[in-house]
Amino acid sequence: PVVPWKPPVDDPFLRAAQAQAAARPAGLGKRFAARLIDTVVLLGVVGAVSVPLVSKALAHIDDKVEAAKQTGETVTVWLIDGTTAGYFGGVLAALLVLGVLYEALPTAKWGRTLGKKLCGLEVRDIDSFEAPSFGSALRRWLVYGVLGVLVIGVLNVLWCVFDRPWRQCWHDKAARTFVAG
Repeated sequence: PVVPWKPPVDDPFLRAAQAQAAARPAGLGKRFAARLIDTVVLLGVVGAVSVPLVSKALAHIDDKVEAAKQTGETVTVWLIDGTTAGYFGGVLAALLVLGVLYEALPTAKWGRTLGKKLCGLEVRDIDSFEAPSFGSALRRWLVYGVLGVLVIGVLNVLWCVFDRPWRQCWHDKAARTFVAG
């Protein structure tokens, strides 16, 4: 006997299409809270790594100033030299490397960081509505990090207030992502 075909009751393709259609840009309050949590966690870890480097740089500067005082003459003391630039470069490298480990990897793997998970948000690719690839997540973090270091990051973060329909910041636009609620 031939049994007629019946459509499955729980169609996984239909469920995936409905999940993609339900993706809406996240609210600004939740995004701000998630970014605040992520910033505090990242700066805490970077601060813990950077304390020895900054203390060595400050000690080096103090030694240079003290040596200049000992000469008894008016001399120019350069605060930034090869030694202090190396220490401050180490702090910047720690920020970028730890940022990749904290932001880019979890965003590529799960679509969220700790702050976004606590606030119920996800970063999604604008075309596929899936978690972004590692390349996109890395581009997203690097644009955010570099603009933040250059102090243009304030405009980057505020851009989502005016952007429509996806409420994308510049780092989202560069990575072709958006934050879904």
